[in-house]
Amino acid sequence: MAKITGLKLQKRNKDRVNVYLDGEFAFGLSRIVAAWLRTGQELSEEKIAELKGSDHKEVALQRALNFLSYRPRSEQEVRQNLKKHDYDEQVIEEILARLRQGKLVDDEAFAELWVENRSEFRPRGSRMLQAELRRKGIPDRVISCTLEGLDETSLALKAARKKARRYQQLEWQEFQKKLYGFLARRGFHYGTISEVVPQVYEEVTSAQG
Repeated sequence: MAKITGLKLQKRNKDRVNVYLDGEFAFGLSRIVAAWLRTGQELSEEKIAELKGSDHKEVALQRALNFLSYRPRSEQEVRQNLKKHDYDEQVIEEILARLRQGKLVDDEAFAELWVENRSEFRPRGSRMLQAELRRKGIPDRVISCTLEGLDETSLALKAARKKARRYQQLEWQEFQKKLYGFLARRGFHYGTISEVVPQVYEEVTSAQG
């Protein structure tokens, strides 16, 4: 058994505590893990290992929370970030379970927010949205549910009208070619593009007339 002879906040990180055993520095712990320790308390080797394990998980959790503080993330993004910092699968799954429980990661909510954000600021078709969400690791069933009922024609019109300002002086053939290519790159289906391009061209020419 080793006796705790000192507990001191680290100078550079007030969220961590230096633990001294038998008069010598032994290891550092997160404040939340060290909260129940007291000077004079005796620790077995098993308890020390347990404390270090808990600290390892707490550091991983704080890293994940910091990663999530910048913007919403998918589970895969959080998993990849923790892997990058060399956490093993068991720890990662425990952290993700805690985040799910607290609704801090939610792939369904993430997918909905992603589509809403894209639709508002950079409209794109279901094919591109599907590809983007897959790259984020969103399951296909969630993607299908999220994109169900997506008004692709409305989104294509929104994107086309904004882009058409650049092409308003072009003749029909060139206008059609450029706007078609733009909408295709945004992931809209051929049928939607074929419907939208003539409509937007007519709007542009009518406004000029």
